[in-house]
Amino acid sequence: MIWLLRFVLLFIIIFLFYMGVKLLFQSSRKLESARKHKRFLLIDHEDVRKNFLLTYKGAVFAGEKYMGTANNTFDVVSISIWPENTATLKGMVKEDFFYMDKKILEHYPNADINWKSPVKEFLQQ
Repeated sequence: MIWLLRFVLLFIIIFLFYMGVKLLFQSSRKLESARKHKRFLLIDHEDVRKNFLLTYKGAVFAGEKYMGTANNTFDVVSISIWPENTATLKGMVKEDFFYMDKKILEHYPNADINWKSPVKEFLQQ
């Protein structure tokens, strides 16, 4: 009976350690840390059907990828990006958005990037 209790206790300790490590390396935690420190971070999944998240200078953006054909292969051909909170765009200049475009194009070179409102109107000025 004591061996069973020790085994269960060991299992619980290993499980708690695993959950703690998993929590430390969670992508939402990384995104929040990058947002607080106003760094650039792109969190993307290999699955085209899942949106990606991007943070830069304290603002968080979401992007939606669309699959199509480019150069006789299937690839991401269009990306729509919008800010999660428009109030965090305060102080950003056009060069910031061009920098984000460049970083996204490093991951998806065949994609056309379409910014949604209010960034779209800001870039057209």
